[in-house]
Amino acid sequence: MFKTVLFPIDQSREAREAAEVVVSVVQKYSSHLVLLSVVETPSSEERPSSETMASPAVVEQLLKNAQALFTQQGIEAQIIEREGKPAFTICDVADEIGADLIVMGCRGLGLTEEGATDSVTNRVINLSPCPVLIVP
Repeated sequence: MFKTVLFPIDQSREAREAAEVVVSVVQKYSSHLVLLSVVETPSSEERPSSETMASPAVVEQLLKNAQALFTQQGIEAQIIEREGKPAFTICDVADEIGADLIVMGCRGLGLTEEGATDSVTNRVINLSPCPVLIVP
């Protein structure tokens, strides 16, 4: 059913919590797991926040740590690092790899009118070429 699962990760607590769901899905369906992390490219008027993944070195280490965690669970994971705007990049990669499912954590920022327009999760849901499983 879910041959290829894409798991976009960042440094958030929500991404770490979603990893448990990813393990369950990948093991249940014997899926191929692809870990994705995006090096954000802020626009000229934006300042990178502390949560912004603007450093390629930070992203590379995050991916290696995540891959090691899945390896401990007996799951081989392919890693992809890209640069760009997270929501668009996630959907582009999902399309490129033929993902059958995207699993991602949700920070709950889209619960307000302001947050809904800026939420990466909300944008991915609206743009994704495949089903999206959101882990609250």
